[in-house]
Amino acid sequence: MREITNTDILSLNIPSEQCVSWVRESFCMKYEAQLPPKISLHPQGNDFFNTMPCLLPSQYDRFGVKVVSRIAGNKPSLHSDLLLYEASTGRLLSFMEADWITQMRTGAVAALTIQTLQIPNASVYAFVGLGSTAIATMRCLMSILPKRDIVCKLLRYKQQGEQFIALFSEYSNIHFEIVDTHEALVENSDVLVSAVTEMPDLFCTAEHAYKKGMLLVPIHTRGFQNCDLFFDHVFADDKGHVRGFKYFDQFKQFHEISEVLLGKVPARLNDTERILAYNIGLGLHDVYFAHQIYELLKK
Repeated sequence: MREITNTDILSLNIPSEQCVSWVRESFCMKYEAQLPPKISLHPQGNDFFNTMPCLLPSQYDRFGVKVVSRIAGNKPSLHSDLLLYEASTGRLLSFMEADWITQMRTGAVAALTIQTLQIPNASVYAFVGLGSTAIATMRCLMSILPKRDIVCKLLRYKQQGEQFIALFSEYSNIHFEIVDTHEALVENSDVLVSAVTEMPDLFCTAEHAYKKGMLLVPIHTRGFQNCDLFFDHVFADDKGHVRGFKYFDQFKQFHEISEVLLGKVPARLNDTERILAYNIGLGLHDVYFAHQIYELLKK
């Protein structure tokens, strides 16, 4: 059994574009994998432990389970570990620190979702929550978007906006703006990404602020429940993740993102559709990333 640390994984210098490719590959095998619902336990308040198992399709001979926790007061608050097994023998292959996997697969899923579902001429991107998840999303997005001039709006919070801009200063095609209100962030944005883990109230209640053709990607689902009622199409990484949502039965249309990537349904019917994409997180991505990392470190 091999112990693999975040430092070991970072030493591989895995490109962001590779992460997006792994996410696409794993989405496309979703209906061949065994992917039971995650088990979520809540010790107190908003703290949680999520257990996320997955058996990859037989050609990979891999089973894995990730445990991700969020404990208030920890820095960072999220932490992940993963066990990777040889499925045919039950042999434990590796214990992995999985913080990098969680961060990069989450960012890659969001980036692939944007590439797949945004309007073709999208040029205004907005972010709320500018921590590690948003940074990973932006890195992955920049690795796959055509190089063209874009506007990136950031919601002001402490000095995070300035720090975020500094991280991406190498991209001369990105024109950053820091805005002070929720409405200013939403208005005229083609794509809105929320990477906040806590949002007790609705982010923006004005339906008209969400322009026609907008893609909304609330990575942690908070604050946009009202959009479930008036957006034209809702996508998710797994139906089971959203079936319990208050307004699930009132979605105008619903599909899984894997259906689009496999060519079973179109990404868009037109450029005026407002699309909402919930990506709660799949153990499939985590275990597939772990498999790829294990194989790379064997070489």
